[in-house]
Amino acid sequence: MNLLLDTHVFPWYIVGDGRFSSSFRTAIEDPANPVFLSVASVWECVIKYELGRLPLPASPDAYLPRERERHEVEPLPIDEGTVVHLARLPQLHRDPFDRILLAQCLQHDLRLVTADSLLKQYNLNLFGD
Repeated sequence: MNLLLDTHVFPWYIVGDGRFSSSFRTAIEDPANPVFLSVASVWECVIKYELGRLPLPASPDAYLPRERERHEVEPLPIDEGTVVHLARLPQLHRDPFDRILLAQCLQHDLRLVTADSLLKQYNLNLFGD
């Protein structure tokens, strides 16, 4: 299964946050599952870090790419095909970062690894607790 990490899941995973579930860890660490991190998530992490809402052990400009590579998570850019999928998503969730992640899942046949129960409204192929 191809996995896309939700923005909150990636920092939980790399710092060993207690909110990170064992089912997430098992799926992410299974070598049969390619794992991706959207550039939208990196962007959101940088914003949250700058606002003081995301504590990280180092500045995100170096820390996030280094940890992504260390954990063998592939970057996922945003392309035109993904943005077009936004028009197909109902307005159930107003967070633009979450909406772009959902669109990337549709575009690239990915399962979003998330603990965000609001995203379940979309009835997409999510991987969550």
